Amino acid sequence: MLLEIRHVTQYQYAAPVRESVMELWMQPQKSARQRLVSFDLDLDPPAQVFSYADSFGNAVYHFDVPQPHDRLTITARSAVETVPPAVPPDALDMGEWDRLRSDFVQGEHFDHLRPHGFARETEALHAFLAEQDLARLRMRDPLTAVRALSQAIYGAFGYEAGITRADSPIDDVLAARKGVCQDFAHLMIAICRSWGIPARYVSGYLFTDRKGGDRSDPDATHAWVEVFLPSTRWIGFDPTNNIEAGERHVICAVGRDYSDVPPSRGVYKGEAESQLSVGVSVRKARAAISEPEFLRVSRPAARGGSRRPSAAALIEQQRLQQMQQQQ
Repeated sequence: MLLEIRHVTQYQYAAPVRESVMELWMQPQKSARQRLVSFDLDLDPPAQVFSYADSFGNAVYHFDVPQPHDRLTITARSAVETVPPAVPPDALDMGEWDRLRSDFVQGEHFDHLRPHGFARETEALHAFLAEQDLARLRMRDPLTAVRALSQAIYGAFGYEAGITRADSPIDDVLAARKGVCQDFAHLMIAICRSWGIPARYVSGYLFTDRKGGDRSDPDATHAWVEVFLPSTRWIGFDPTNNIEAGERHVICAVGRDYSDVPPSRGVYKGEAESQLSVGVSVRKARAAISEPEFLRVSRPAARGGSRRPSAAALIEQQRLQQMQQQQ
């Protein structure tokens, strides 16, 4: 499947800010099932762009706008050819649980077995597991258990933007029983890790099929989960839409949770309030889209700092960007 992706992020400032420093996780990955045909970034105001690979192998772009500006627009365009992943087996043998406890898996996937950030066990999560009787799933093989878990999360939670925030812990979605793809991914990751199954957060895009039952927003980025099983390697699950990740899913980055791989994050130098607009289009064919129609305004972003942005501040971020998966 050949897909064209356009992702526009625009920051409007109430008064000119003196400098902006940004990092982007927007380039689709290159892999056996995903061929990156093209990727380009347009910045307004223009800036010199640099790139590096982070500790998880993701392509990260960063830039500095050192002059005063009252608007920053980032436009990422990609063309990606995807192929369906290998069809996993219907089930695995129960010995897979022993293979998951091997020294190799425990050492090689340490980062994806330990609680981190938003993906961690809480008392509310334990109550949810008991309420849904999900502990029984561990009596099945790991692949069957993960499939059933994805389906259980899909059935237990409604999809609704605006209920949770970019920095919401999983207890918020557990209380509301509503959320967005980020929330469901964090829930599933926390549960899988508690079972001893390595799980990672995947940030990217989905070519949405509303007629086919997808409930995620077609005008936003998407998030799902990959789990590692020794017999099958990494397999993707999309609990938002109750499907396994396939050729309609485009991977940009993987990490321990959302905080490792936000589409964009940064700091700015100034005291002005800012407002964020985000627009995403994933299409099979090219089509003209007008900017006002394409961009959607989200809640106001955080106030900028008055000191010069440092490397530490960039990593810690001031949430100038409000989570793009929340659109």
